[in-house]
Amino acid sequence: MPSLSPAIAEIRLAVRTALADLPEGSAVVVALSGGADSLALAAATAFEAPKLGLRVATLSVDHGLQDGSDAVAARAAHAATTLGLEGLVARVDVAGEGGPEAAARDARYRVLKDAAADAGAAAVLLGHTLDDQAETVLLGLARGSGAASLQGMAPVREDDDGLRWVRPLLGVRRQATRAFCEASGLEVWDDPHNTQDRFARVRVRDRVLPVLEAELGPGIAEALARTAEQLREDAEAFDEMIHETIEDIVEHAEAGISVSVAALAANPAALRNRIIRLVVDSEFGVSLTRLQTLEVARLATDWSGQGPIDLPACSATRAGGR
Repeated sequence: MPSLSPAIAEIRLAVRTALADLPEGSAVVVALSGGADSLALAAATAFEAPKLGLRVATLSVDHGLQDGSDAVAARAAHAATTLGLEGLVARVDVAGEGGPEAAARDARYRVLKDAAADAGAAAVLLGHTLDDQAETVLLGLARGSGAASLQGMAPVREDDDGLRWVRPLLGVRRQATRAFCEASGLEVWDDPHNTQDRFARVRVRDRVLPVLEAELGPGIAEALARTAEQLREDAEAFDEMIHETIEDIVEHAEAGISVSVAALAANPAALRNRIIRLVVDSEFGVSLTRLQTLEVARLATDWSGQGPIDLPACSATRAGGR
């Protein structure tokens, strides 16, 4: 009996571990682009899910951003059927703020959520790898947007509707998914966008990470992924502290929210700033920049009579001890 490829064994184990706590009899939807990462994920899920009593479908999204994108999506769906899975295709209109990458991502997640609802699925599986995680951390670092962006992508996230978004391959290197496909005889589609250096992620992948590996030694991607994991643990602890604190210091006011000056000033800066960001986001649905957050904090810590601070969708002002 031929030995199992190490890449196949690694990825099947990662998928089996990720699926283990899903209810027996439930369904999962695999996001399948036809690239090596998602194809390896779909193939491993096709092998592991039936043993756990799970039903599997795939969804291939045609974003319409490239010539022949409909044929690419159809080919990915056909690959799913050869694996014994239901291969669905959806066409989306890509429009929105934040550039084509962000708009395409938002459209893709919307249609994946709809497909999961139609299938009664408990989870959507995404094919992001450890390399994707490392790139995400570096991009967050370059933006200077704080610890939240450096946490990278969560292995499991549950949305407001109870749907799980699961990334089984976050501990797997990208070369392993390609080795999986080669060992399995699966034909991989290589997205031409992944070679276009007008995209920041491509520049990080092709230029920045190789330079870091060459200058600082191997293991940079793994170190960045570990950093993201540690920051997520810290964030979870902070979030618990913040919610407990907010219950004591925040009150609803006629025109919005009222926060105790003394309580804000008494907290460490890291906690104080997180409280401000969370309160504003929860109440008004906007994210403050660091500069805006610090200006609001000064109303509690360094107040000398300054007037209201204009913020997105709201304003902040000091009135007495609030």
